[in-house]
Amino acid sequence: MKNTLYIIFATLFVQGCSSNNTKQQKVLEGKIERDQIAVTTKVPGKIQKILVEEGQMVQQGDTLVILELPEVDAKSIQAQGALEAAQAQYDMAVKGATDGQLTQLNAKVAGLKEQYDFAKKSLDRMQNLLRDSLVAQQKYDEVYAKYQGAKNQYLAAQAELADVKHGARIEQQKMALGQKERAIGAVSEVNVAAKERYIIAPQAMSIENINLKVGELALAGYSLVSGYIVDGTYFRLTVPESRVKEFQKNAVKTLTIPYLDNKTLTAKVETIKSLSNYASISTAYPDFEQQETLFEVRLKPTSTTDNKELLTKATFIVKDEK
Repeated sequence: MKNTLYIIFATLFVQGCSSNNTKQQKVLEGKIERDQIAVTTKVPGKIQKILVEEGQMVQQGDTLVILELPEVDAKSIQAQGALEAAQAQYDMAVKGATDGQLTQLNAKVAGLKEQYDFAKKSLDRMQNLLRDSLVAQQKYDEVYAKYQGAKNQYLAAQAELADVKHGARIEQQKMALGQKERAIGAVSEVNVAAKERYIIAPQAMSIENINLKVGELALAGYSLVSGYIVDGTYFRLTVPESRVKEFQKNAVKTLTIPYLDNKTLTAKVETIKSLSNYASISTAYPDFEQQETLFEVRLKPTSTTDNKELLTKATFIVKDEK
């Protein structure tokens, strides 16, 4: 009986030691993750056509969705009309007058020049007659007044012609130029909005969710397509404080992928950060001491060739290098 008790105690002791060794040699597991991305629209519109499917891989610059934007088309016509009107106003301000108006002003100046020359000759004759006392002073004054009137009309016509040839005032030209540039800005704004009808993939990604169907309204800022970035694959695992020393930053670790028949690949430690207390315990039977701090370790694969075949949320195991 005594021997039997010794055997039982010995068996329990061996099992306890084995259990402690197993606990100490607990393998570290984590999940394969990918950076997510959501493609939105900046202007509201209806879904006209969807060019991709869920699960499809797309490259940067591929068109995902085409929107119907009738309001933008109407604003484009308005902006183009405003630009043409502003251009005409600016041209008129710079040029000053039409060819017909210039012809009329030239004829007016020529006619007033003839009147001025005739008045000057008449004044010269009156001066000679007045010197010889052949005309009264009043008659001379009348001719002199007509001469001054003809001269002033001629000078005014010359100034008017000069203004027309040099265009409008510089202030009016600047005002017309400002209206033209404002119209150009409106056209550019409409053109930018028109390009938003094509929803483009910002980078290589896998399509996971298409949130709207053809004919539905897409509001500004609404996520139309979401998915995972192809080059955004990383490995995430939780490490207790007692083992965090095994994961130095930039250290290269060997990982095993169980669902790929234990395929191995390498990854570099990218970030290490502590988890808050409320997020530390994720199981009812934690394999670490309660007072230990947990750290989130993020690793980046050293090669991008295997990224596409890795499934998101799949499990990986950190290979023991001892």
